[in-house]
Amino acid sequence: MPSTLPEGEAVPTDGSLPTRSLEKLGEAPFGAYVHVPFCVTRCGYCDFNTYTSSELGPGASHESYADTVLAEIDLAARVLERAGRSLPEIETVFVGGGTPTLLASDDLGRILEALDKTFGLADGYEATTEANPDSVTPESLATLRARGFTRVSYGMQSAVPHVLATLDRTHDPARLPDVVRWAREAGFEQVSVDLIYGTPGESLADWERSLETALALDPDHVSAYALIVEDGTALARRVARGEIAAPDDDLMADMYAAADAQLGGAGLSWYELSNWARDDAARCRHNELYWTGADWWGFGPGAHSHVAGTRWWNVKHPAAYARRLAEGVSPGHGREVLDAETRRVEQVLLESRLRDGMPLERLDAAGRAAVGGLVAEGLVEPAPLDERGSLVLTLSGRLLADAVVRRLLP
Repeated sequence: MPSTLPEGEAVPTDGSLPTRSLEKLGEAPFGAYVHVPFCVTRCGYCDFNTYTSSELGPGASHESYADTVLAEIDLAARVLERAGRSLPEIETVFVGGGTPTLLASDDLGRILEALDKTFGLADGYEATTEANPDSVTPESLATLRARGFTRVSYGMQSAVPHVLATLDRTHDPARLPDVVRWAREAGFEQVSVDLIYGTPGESLADWERSLETALALDPDHVSAYALIVEDGTALARRVARGEIAAPDDDLMADMYAAADAQLGGAGLSWYELSNWARDDAARCRHNELYWTGADWWGFGPGAHSHVAGTRWWNVKHPAAYARRLAEGVSPGHGREVLDAETRRVEQVLLESRLRDGMPLERLDAAGRAAVGGLVAEGLVEPAPLDERGSLVLTLSGRLLADAVVRRLLP
């Protein structure tokens, strides 16, 4: 599989970080992302760094994977300790994929335990694992909870069989009530479900059925993402051949509005463009690290990390990742050191998506001059300069978020 990672500058073989980033380590919240790149089948819409068993080849396996991640955790500790830095406590852990729950629950538990022993998990930490509905059992969930996971996020995507078939999703949607109940019985503090809207052939009625089915599960959190037809995916090839239609922008806008109305009516409030939570405690705190420019170390092939303005990413293939670590060198593929203006632009892009708002101090003079027009057009909540000192999108603004950002970053 050809690499689609950016090149960036070379990562030192020992993984060392620039002094200016090390000096700021600890000023922002710190999290850990763990990528598990394994899937039973490849979904047609997915461009994530995932591999089925037949694509792995020699040098990587489900059975050895946890030990390889533990080796990168050790490397991260060496990088920071060699620089004379205290290891920051981890406030959030997110295990994503792929399908993390294809690994044995005890292996996922060993990874979380290693993060705790090496860095320390902060009091009240959040530890999330993604899961497919067909990849968990009551026993595996009980083990995950006993080993320290606090939150599970199920990839539901849709409740409609023909929509799931178009997405190449193979799970039985009727299993969702069982897996949510098992998570509750295991003692998980938070249960989330992920949905996708805009699948070719999906009607507004189909989408409303999926929303109703998701809400019947009584989740603490719902993510609803617009389908993006990514280059290089099987779905993109089907669209290019004319086998199925591309997603319809107007219909997707109607679907988003329906999601906001139904989720809001059920007591879930939006806190980021694509995310709704029962209350503040049900927000995904790990994702909030990303959106607010905090720090995290990404473990696993293709995982991205960020520490105080230095961003780097690992080699993609699990075998190459394992080989680097076995040789005692960093699995980093490339990195970039962000300048102040790049960080400001990224903050505008990300914080403008948040219900808590983007501080207006992020804007330059041209961006501030655009705010009045955005308020007048009903895209931004009124009087942000006087009342909040921050910019918050209205529902219309959320539907046109990209256009709003272009106005703020002329």
